[in-house]
Amino acid sequence: MFCELRDVELLAESEAGVAFLDRFPVSEGHALVVPRRHIETWFDASESEQFELLKLLATVRRRLEERLQGAPDGWNAGFNAGAAAGQTVMHLHLHLIPRWIGDVPDPRGGIRGVLPRRRLYP
Repeated sequence: MFCELRDVELLAESEAGVAFLDRFPVSEGHALVVPRRHIETWFDASESEQFELLKLLATVRRRLEERLQGAPDGWNAGFNAGAAAGQTVMHLHLHLIPRWIGDVPDPRGGIRGVLPRRRLYP
């Protein structure tokens, strides 16, 4: 799916990867950072690829702040690695999701919300 991108406006790119808005965003500005090399998960990427993809993620964050005319109140960033973790597209992609105060009733736990009953600490 990400090996042949068509009709996609790039937010940023580097030798290691490209970044663009998610076609099915969970919030305005939800972006994906995708390596150019076809690899399935973060753990298959070399250390240098991981480093370059994180640099690209930081660039995308700055560009989204400009594009969204002001910084969001927070960010979620991450990836799914493997089917058990919810990965459905078997080409590594990092999600960068802008967040705003009030976009959900209780954002505590953040990424821990992938397992709702474990979201909050006891």
